[in-house]
Formats: sequence, C-alpha cells, structure tokens
Amino acid sequence: MSDIHPTPDARYTLDAFVQKTMERELRQGLFELESERILDINLDGEVWIKTGAMIAYTGQVKFVREKLLDRGLGNLLKSAVGGEGARLTKASGNGSVFCADTGKKITVLQLQDEAVFVNGNDLLALESTLQYDIKMLKKIAAIAAGGLFNVRIEGTGLIAITSHYDPLTLPVTPDAPITTDPNATVMWSGGLTPKIKTDVQLKTLLGRGSGESVQMEFQGDGFVVVQPYEEVILQNTTR
Repeated sequence: MSDIHPTPDARYTLDAFVQKTMERELRQGLFELESERILDINLDGEVWIKTGAMIAYTGQVKFVREKLLDRGLGNLLKSAVGGEGARLTKASGNGSVFCADTGKKITVLQLQDEAVFVNGNDLLALESTLQYDIKMLKKIAAIAAGGLFNVRIEGTGLIAITSHYDPLTLPVTPDAPITTDPNATVMWSGGLTPKIKTDVQLKTLLGRGSGESVQMEFQGDGFVVVQPYEEVILQNTTR
C-alpha cells in the first residue's frame, strides 16, 4: 500500500490522497460519521434530511421534498417564510447518503422516548421513526435573529445536529435560568419553552437590532445547547 503521509513540502501523491480520504466502510449503524463534518447514512428504508444537505449518494435512493401542506395549514406560512432552513427532504431506498452543511461539525444523538427542540438551521437528519413539527417563536422580535424557527422532535431514534465548532451544554434549573443569543442557540430539552425578550438599552447602544438585543430566556428543568458562533439567518437592519 502507498505511504499515506505527505511529502516534506505537504504534497500528497495521488494514490496517497485517495487512500487518506477514502470512504470508511464501518457500517456501524444507520448514522455514521465519515468525519466530524460529513454524515454517512446507511439507508435501508427512509430518513428525513435537511433540504440541500445531500452531497453524494450511492445505490438506489429517491429524494422527495416535504410539501408545504403535508403537515397541515399551520406549516404553510412557516415553510414559506422559513426557507430551506426549516424544510426537510425524505430520502428513501437502499444505499449510502452523504450529508453535510456548510462545513459545520456534526453530532449524532440517540433519543430514547424523549423530546428536544432543535434550531431549524441546525437539524441535519432524523430517523423516520421520530415525530417532528416545525414551531415558530411567538414574538415577532425574534425575526431580528436566527432563532425564529425550531423543530420539535419526539420519540425513539437517531438525530444528527450541526454546530459551528464544539457545542456547549448548559443546565437549566428553576433557581438558575439561562438566557442565550438566538443566533448561538442550537438545541434545548423538550420540556422547556423559551421566552423572547429584548434589551432596548443594548439595541440603542449598538444602533441596530443585533443578536444580543434579542434574547431567549429558558426557565424550568432541562438543558440548552449553544455554539461559539452567531449564525445570523435573518437580520433586522432598521436604524
């Protein structure tokens, strides 16, 4: 086998590059990480993936986008306003489906009859055994940040979420509520319902609707996951 190490000037031979970046045939389950940033779905049936997340596939696989009315009239507005970040595509068939999302880090989680909320832009894939519903934060002020749409997922099965760099999980207790920037909020436990609040003084200080001027407050028992990055999906440029 060719030496897979680079030459002293950091160049690879073609054989060495192919060997180093070759797909690993682990077949350890439905969701398998080829790297921190590429998910390999060993498909034999159907799964839901984020619309636009497929980067390659093998085998016989069919992709069908969720229709706007498939989940009721309530989701028509959500899907129309939320764009691709809150839309899912059903992949069905037999083969390998490789998914990624703008180079973000991927984490695979196993739900055991549990529920979580995931920011609509940070959900990469979920098993078809799970129930999901797109939710809209109630206060229109949330439009100033990226946390307007989230997905409630419930049941038993695998989900894959994405984050910029390593995520941080913060506990939430009745005595210790947590306030987060919606642009940095990735996921939270199913028993929590965040309240949207605005910091008028901070908004005035910064001169525009920033992520920090719109905040999500979590109270109760559970957890919230944040990332060290403010992912702005929609911006308020009102002066």
